[in-house]
Amino acid sequence: MRFTIDLPPVTKKNSQQIIKAGNRMMIIPSKKYREYEAQCMPFLKPLHIDYPVNIEAIYYMPTKRRVDLCNLHEALCDVLVKHGVIEDDNSEIIVSMDGSRVRYDRKNPRTEVIIEMVETP
Repeated sequence: MRFTIDLPPVTKKNSQQIIKAGNRMMIIPSKKYREYEAQCMPFLKPLHIDYPVNIEAIYYMPTKRRVDLCNLHEALCDVLVKHGVIEDDNSEIIVSMDGSRVRYDRKNPRTEVIIEMVETP
């Protein structure tokens, strides 16, 4: 399965917010990430994948600023779970993220995603 998220990639960990809920402090994702997560929905199909897969993601960033690939992966996986593309982002379902990379495209930032079934022994 191939699809493109036609939005500038966003990480989840940058600019987290700390809020007080009753007597507890909670960390929540930034407003920018929450908006990104909601805006991704039209690009995704709820497939409810519950079998081993490799997810290859090519992140086209709008600037050449350094970015953490692991944080981009975390955001993508959380978006895929939130919108029902995959059941969970644990290691029994996402067994690898081979072939992923970060590139630069100022005019058309996006994330190209390929999800392939993986045979497990």
